[in-house]
Amino acid sequence: MSLSALIFDVDGTLAETEQWHRQAFNLAFMDMDLDWIWDHALYLELLSVTGGKERMRHYASLHDRDFLANPDIGQRIVSLHRNKTNHYARLISSGEVKLRPGIERLINEAKDNQLKLAISTTTTRDNVVNLLTATLGKNGPTMFDAISAADSAEHKKPAPDVYFDTLRKLKIRPDQCLTFEDSQNGLLSARRANIDTVVTLSDFTSCHDHMDAIAVLKNLGDPGLPCEVVRGDLDGREFVDLELLRQWRG
Repeated sequence: MSLSALIFDVDGTLAETEQWHRQAFNLAFMDMDLDWIWDHALYLELLSVTGGKERMRHYASLHDRDFLANPDIGQRIVSLHRNKTNHYARLISSGEVKLRPGIERLINEAKDNQLKLAISTTTTRDNVVNLLTATLGKNGPTMFDAISAADSAEHKKPAPDVYFDTLRKLKIRPDQCLTFEDSQNGLLSARRANIDTVVTLSDFTSCHDHMDAIAVLKNLGDPGLPCEVVRGDLDGREFVDLELLRQWRG
């Protein structure tokens, strides 16, 4: 079956955003006078829990059970997460966040070849739109035929729900697409939806298990910036292009 769509995870895949998410969480905690501080090492552990609200609940269950005992805990977490999202939007609008090597080139190549493009993530839709706008311009979000985000799936990654939603929106089968992920949870989610997956390791996921990916790379590469291969065959290329993806897809 020919390749007709490319699907992208967001955080760690499109861009190295987790450092900005971590900063935004800490700023939101300060605003609420919480003494929570998520440093790099702790955040690395917390990333095993997908979803910002779920991540905060998990942390509180381990380190601040009094916070969870508040009768309005649900509203507090929603408010905390909303404030965190606002901080994140402000941080990435600074222009310092860049797409990872090869991402914009591959998106444009896919568009030029009439492939469908989609986002499949368990971050919020606002975070997706803010990132795409900050990196691709005001028309960035409209470059994608479907955006499946946190509001699209009852169960977050590693459950396959968000990928099922993406396939439904694109009106395609799993054997008609490829997806790009950076984390073990993302890879599990895609494979449980029977979608072949290319992993591009991020700053926070280099230690994850990616044995079920069709290729594992440091990034997609660009002309003059060869990608480093962890597992896979670039067939003499220095970067990933559509022709190579079609070869990998078979």
